[in-house]
Amino acid sequence: MDRAALERHIRDTPVEGSPAEMRAAFLRLAQAGDAPALPQVARVGGCDGRWFGRGGRPVVWLHGGGYVFGGSDTHAAPARVLAGLTGRAIFVPDYPLAPERPWPAQRDAVRGVLDALDRPDVVGDSAGGHLGLVLGLSHPHLMRRLAVLSPNTDRSGQSTTRTRNSATDLMNDDAQDRRLSDMALGHLRDDDPEASPLLGELGTLPPLFMAATTIEVLLDDTLLFATRAGREGVPLTLRVLPDLFHMWHLWPDATPEGRGILRDVAAHLA
Repeated sequence: MDRAALERHIRDTPVEGSPAEMRAAFLRLAQAGDAPALPQVARVGGCDGRWFGRGGRPVVWLHGGGYVFGGSDTHAAPARVLAGLTGRAIFVPDYPLAPERPWPAQRDAVRGVLDALDRPDVVGDSAGGHLGLVLGLSHPHLMRRLAVLSPNTDRSGQSTTRTRNSATDLMNDDAQDRRLSDMALGHLRDDDPEASPLLGELGTLPPLFMAATTIEVLLDDTLLFATRAGREGVPLTLRVLPDLFHMWHLWPDATPEGRGILRDVAAHLA
């Protein structure tokens, strides 16, 4: 599948409706064709998930999907590629999903995974990036390095790209992002650091890699966070890629930039 075909697939597969309908649509969207063979479900630290690859210090990938959809099945492609690039085993937890299990169920489930794996490296995308940052801020001793791709970091209104880029981001818009956030985090104030990690004390974070794209809704979430983290002395690498939609890395075989950013993540974790 080339970039044009992928963009048609995204437009033809809207993720909308009830939570169950969104989960089914996002799985169709992520797999973009025949369903791949998946590893058996495993249990780590009380949380189910799947391992991709083997060997080396483990890496935990916290999947995106607004805390409402997504899982080890939707993120199999990038997890497999990252396992190949690093020569390490990647565990993708199937943490609890909202609205059935609102926050902090996700945080608590993944903390159990990190406890069980003895300071793994952590990767997170979108909501999974938010989850990685929250855990990195509250429990930095549980992870060695952290890489986040287009994380949600701010609900306090500082971002301008949440509205400005809603028309250009094929995979996300501000209204949908808020709807998903409200299902999981709606009981938190927007200025609570667990909802907006941008407002937390960032200086204790482990070495951090961040990436986003120029036309996605969450661009400012990354830029604002990177600016504050850098000022507070966090060892930081930032990549901003042009003209790509949110979660572009889900299709590393269709977007050279997707495979490229996974190489950058692998280099950060080395």
